[in-house]
Amino acid sequence: MRHLLHPAFFANVAHFVAMAKGPFVFEKEDNYQKQTYRNRTYIYSANGVQMLSVPIKHSGNPQGHQKYKDVILEDNFDWKKQHWKTIQTAYRTSPFFEYYEDELIPFFEKKHHRLYDMNLESIELLAEIMQMDLEFEYTGSFEKTPSETADQRPLINAKSGVDHGFSSYTQVFGDRHGFIPNLSILDLLFNEGPNALSYLESQSL
Repeated sequence: MRHLLHPAFFANVAHFVAMAKGPFVFEKEDNYQKQTYRNRTYIYSANGVQMLSVPIKHSGNPQGHQKYKDVILEDNFDWKKQHWKTIQTAYRTSPFFEYYEDELIPFFEKKHHRLYDMNLESIELLAEIMQMDLEFEYTGSFEKTPSETADQRPLINAKSGVDHGFSSYTQVFGDRHGFIPNLSILDLLFNEGPNALSYLESQSL
């Protein structure tokens, strides 16, 4: 059965484990919700877990409801430049950062308009780098309880705290803070390099 997922910003390991299992479906008809991986991701810095937050323009809707696919990115300051500097600082000593940085820089220099489209592009970029085949479709309507797919949409909740039991791998600051699981896929890529896809395929949710 295909997994049903939300596209997340430089999605975490759990999302990519689900995507590595084969064809899946991206939810495209849900409402935007705060405090989720829709507009944040977590990396491993010298001080431990560090959040990269994507600023958005808030809807004028008095009820506050807005479709995820319609959310507009804030563009009154260069937050992408800040993100990239933070990533450089965190991972420049990792085994594979220099190997991949030239492929990632254009993303952080590009102007994106909608959050959904940018998140999807980040996933496609990382999949291409890892040589991972992505086969997916989009939902055409919102189903609270889908019957044709395995509902993995709760993975988007940044506050869930679920332990998926993923295998550990060597992280840059692991000697200081220990292994921190389920960070952004960037953490896995910079530390494991060409082995990242094999790692994803060996894990389960």
